[in-house]
Amino acid sequence: MMRALNTAGTGMVAQQMNLDVLANNLANVNTTGFKSQRAEFQDLMYQTYRSSGATVGGTFTAPESAQIGLGSRFVASATSFGQGALQNSSGTFDMAILGEGFFKVSMPDGSFAYTRDGSFRTDANGLVVNQDGYPLEPAITVESGTTSITISQDGTVSGTTPGSDSPSTIGNITVSVFPNPGGLTRIGQNLFRSGGNSGDAQDVTPGSQGSGGIVQGHLEGSNVQIVDEMVRMITAQRAYEINSKAIMTADEMLSILNNLKR
Repeated sequence: MMRALNTAGTGMVAQQMNLDVLANNLANVNTTGFKSQRAEFQDLMYQTYRSSGATVGGTFTAPESAQIGLGSRFVASATSFGQGALQNSSGTFDMAILGEGFFKVSMPDGSFAYTRDGSFRTDANGLVVNQDGYPLEPAITVESGTTSITISQDGTVSGTTPGSDSPSTIGNITVSVFPNPGGLTRIGQNLFRSGGNSGDAQDVTPGSQGSGGIVQGHLEGSNVQIVDEMVRMITAQRAYEINSKAIMTADEMLSILNNLKR
């Protein structure tokens, strides 16, 4: 009976983790470029009383095993990299990637991070940076007074610089693709770090080698589907409730055993 208490307890802990993931998704329903997560679980080890094929009665064998499971555990928060809806924006350097890939930014420690949040601006020196001031990589500097800035689908940034009558190329934006984007590590601020099982970043021209093209004047919204998250939340609540019921039932059965001598 104590086994049932512990097994149901692992189920309650797993559903608490599930709700934590769901709550984070819902909290970021309006976060630019956010990618939703899904909690994944595994069953725990089993206590085997009799193996399948074990000898029974000398000459016969058991057709099935006799095993009791010991619960479940949270093992991963899988990320869905499905495309979020594109939203119109008035910023000159607001961009969205329509397809696979990430924008690459330089971090203060000299490393690189990757994001789907394309809300970029220019700082006081004309350097294109994100909302936290991290420069876009490769760096693009826009001369003061430059007009008619356009960004093509292949990442070419053009504009009319002071003293010129025709547009010229200011720089080129690349996107980074990974063999396994699910292996990226979230670090907050709409950023991911490579490492672990993500593979090395490949910086490519937008629209080539399986990457998506760039759309200027748009931002990618969160890909969180509120209805789906609400359904998962109800399912998690019911699973938590039924596990708590199992604990209560096991406790009542133990109480009956304790009262047998009376």
